[in-house]
Amino acid sequence: MPLDSKQAAQIKAFGINLRRERMQRKITQEKLAELVDLNIRTVQKIEAGDVNILLTTVLRLRKALSCSWEALMEK
Repeated sequence: MPLDSKQAAQIKAFGINLRRERMQRKITQEKLAELVDLNIRTVQKIEAGDVNILLTTVLRLRKALSCSWEALMEK
C-alpha cells in the first residue's frame, strides 16, 4: 500500500534524525551498517527517507547509536 504524505514525511524526518545522531557520534554509514547487520545501501536509503523499515530495525539502530527514541522520532 502506498504511503500518504504524512507517512512519507515521518519516514523522511526519521532519516534526517538518524543521520544527525550518527554524525554526532562520528560513526560512518559503513560502521553503522556493520553494527546493526544491515547493508550499507540500506542505511543510505533509510537516511534518505527512501525506505519504510521495521520497528525491530529502528530498535537496533537506536541501540547502536545509544540514543533515545525521541531523538530519532522528533520532527
